[in-house]
Amino acid sequence: MDDNQHIDLASRAFGGGVVAVNDEFFAAADHLLSPGRPTHAPRTFDHRGQVYDGWETRRRREPGHDWVIIRLGTPGIIRAIDIDTSFFTGNYPPHASVDGCSLPGHPDATQLKKATWTPLVYRTALSGDTQNLFTVDNARRFTHVRLTIYPDGGVARLRVHGEVVPDPDLLPDVFDVAAAQHGGRVTGCSNMFYGHPGNMLMPGLAASMGDGWETSRRRDDGNDWVIVQLAAPAVLALADLDTSHFKGNAPGRASLRGVDTRSGSADDPTDWFDLLEPMPLAPDTPHRFRVSAERAATHVRLDIFPDGGMARLRLHGRPDEAGATALRARYETLR
Repeated sequence: MDDNQHIDLASRAFGGGVVAVNDEFFAAADHLLSPGRPTHAPRTFDHRGQVYDGWETRRRREPGHDWVIIRLGTPGIIRAIDIDTSFFTGNYPPHASVDGCSLPGHPDATQLKKATWTPLVYRTALSGDTQNLFTVDNARRFTHVRLTIYPDGGVARLRVHGEVVPDPDLLPDVFDVAAAQHGGRVTGCSNMFYGHPGNMLMPGLAASMGDGWETSRRRDDGNDWVIVQLAAPAVLALADLDTSHFKGNAPGRASLRGVDTRSGSADDPTDWFDLLEPMPLAPDTPHRFRVSAERAATHVRLDIFPDGGMARLRLHGRPDEAGATALRARYETLR
């Protein structure tokens, strides 16, 4: 996760990929989309020179500029862009720009080169060995971005922070409405000392304890919790509570409650309803529970007792009629 509000739409974790690039002589453009922080080992050379964890083009000896076209892992509204030049000092680009486009299906490089591109970050100066952050003021839904560097050089990461806007036609009737790739997001949390709760909503299995949510040790009579806004108001059927990798620090129990903020308030405890009574959890174990829900929820609260770590949270449900209509209306408005 990049922050409390937005995910990196371009991340390889969501399936982001490089569709076309004009030059990657010193380092492959695929590195731009790696989820982790860039790394660097000085004086580490291969047959093309110093090894960089980023994209690096050759030195230009003629007019022009270098570029790369990236398919977003999950389309959405772009709110900010980070052109990260970490560890590029004497070889970072002096300037860069970013454009976006929206095409259906799976366009190839030829189709994308002919597409109509919208400026997201106009040509602007960059600093070396730092995160260059830019806000984006465009509420359209984008599927691809193009990074242009002037005239050449190296960029470690390109992060495209934004809000997911899925295509309703590509969603099954029942899906994980908590998943970040579908638009689920964390809106509240009691404690995230060791790990951000948004990690629980990421695709795939957790790679380690550090790839999940973990709280500090409680020394009082309370318990920890997290609130997730679902991708759409939905009636839940199944819940996956995965404690993989958490052995001496898994929660002892966990429960789920829901609220429909279309008719109630998340701030009013009486508007919340039970989805899953407190259930014992085993360490380092994927758990699946049936959820008895008679009405739709817009938000779900996971309570863990008393504290600990959770690798993944999956909430499988069917959007209700109003929720499905809202999903489609948002998609049609923004595309």
